[in-house]
Amino acid sequence: MKPLLFILIAYLLGSIQTGLWIGQFIYHKNIRLLGSGNTGTTNTFRILGVKAGVVTLLVDLLKGTLSTLLPIWFGVTGVSALFIGFFAIVGHTFPIYAKFKGGKAVATSAGVLLAYSLPFFTYLLVVFLICLFLTSMISFSSIAIAVIACLSVIILPVFQFLLPRYDMLLILMIFAMATIVLIRHRDNMKRIKNKTENTLPIGLNLTKQKRPTK
Repeated sequence: MKPLLFILIAYLLGSIQTGLWIGQFIYHKNIRLLGSGNTGTTNTFRILGVKAGVVTLLVDLLKGTLSTLLPIWFGVTGVSALFIGFFAIVGHTFPIYAKFKGGKAVATSAGVLLAYSLPFFTYLLVVFLICLFLTSMISFSSIAIAVIACLSVIILPVFQFLLPRYDMLLILMIFAMATIVLIRHRDNMKRIKNKTENTLPIGLNLTKQKRPTK
């Protein structure tokens, strides 16, 4: 029963729609109807500004981190904390509080990995920032780290020392996280291919996207 309780807690924590709620209760804006229509960090930055975006980023990270750490702190055994933390990602993507229409799970996935392995999280963060500088796109950088995380646990064993444990469950969890991120970025992939993806006013924009963020 204890693992099931923490899986439920993880899902409910993940279901917290920070950007959507900040928009509705503080800015009186429904970000589902603005920008990309997504309720995650990037669209919150774009529509509500830096303060709201930073708060959303931190809370979405914390959802994943707490969901992974809580079962460790309470001595849950028999089920991996990484597996329990994954349900925060499910909650973020399919939130019960918001008609099961949530965000793209990048920040919450990062929060899970932050709790599970700080070295692996740091490695992926560096890759993310490099991609962001080269492309000026949060979406491309998110897609890139999803793919690289999978490659790192399968094809590049040199990076396995960054992980506290290496087994089939870890591989499956990384692939599950990456799959959710990639599926949620399908529209972004189409825009990147058509060179119409939103970009940040920083970096090199090497792919020459035509439509900068406003």
